[in-house]
Amino acid sequence: MKFKSILINTILFTGMIFAQDLSGLEVIQKVYDRPTGNDMTGDLIMTIENSRGNQRIRKIKQFVKTVKNGEKKIMFFLSPADVKNTSFMTWSYDEATKSDDQWIYLPALKKVKRISSDSKGDYFMGSDFTYDDLGDRHPSDDNHTILGEELIDGKKTIIIESVPKDEEYMYARTVTWVVKDSWIGLKKEFYDEDDELLKILTVDGQKAFGDVIILTKVKMNNVQKNQFTIMAFSDVKIDQGIPNNKFTERIMKRGI
Repeated sequence: MKFKSILINTILFTGMIFAQDLSGLEVIQKVYDRPTGNDMTGDLIMTIENSRGNQRIRKIKQFVKTVKNGEKKIMFFLSPADVKNTSFMTWSYDEATKSDDQWIYLPALKKVKRISSDSKGDYFMGSDFTYDDLGDRHPSDDNHTILGEELIDGKKTIIIESVPKDEEYMYARTVTWVVKDSWIGLKKEFYDEDDELLKILTVDGQKAFGDVIILTKVKMNNVQKNQFTIMAFSDVKIDQGIPNNKFTERIMKRGI
């Protein structure tokens, strides 16, 4: 989450007013490097709503820890019954040439499955987030261009277009609205191989813990399917001293 259209009062500026001293890569690098604390725990409600207005609600406990050269994240599904005891783990790496490692534990099979690179475009647990969306994409994986600036809800944002260097990547390009100084990606558009708008991600809630800002509500709107997924965090705590052994396949099987 390091990295929706409820945003209002938008004014577009044509001149480079506050992005002029930064390149597109430098802006995205600041987003990537934004402080998130040593670790974080939180209760997560995932709400999936389809085009008919039918909802599926899933309760999750999440743990995140910053480690040497990267970050580890693990989710435990608490309800409903059909997904209870499922767990998902991601290890992200600061090294530019190293892709995220991801695993999912399916209790019905009593097996931990590694997510292959070919499967990272699949949608996660029926949501509108792909496995790749849940990882941390390294800034050097794309070519970044500053398109301009925009004022959103009184916040100055820098608009960055990112085009993947790998032509086989699932998105043809993305466009991100980055808040200057806090370096939060407030909004992000995803385009498919035909350069049609596929999804829009928006940040609809955040909470500050000193100089650490945690995103507490994000919405992924799947424009083409006319459905969306909301992830809302509560009871967020940072710097609790989560041990490294929390992020293992054994813990995925054992659960909370």
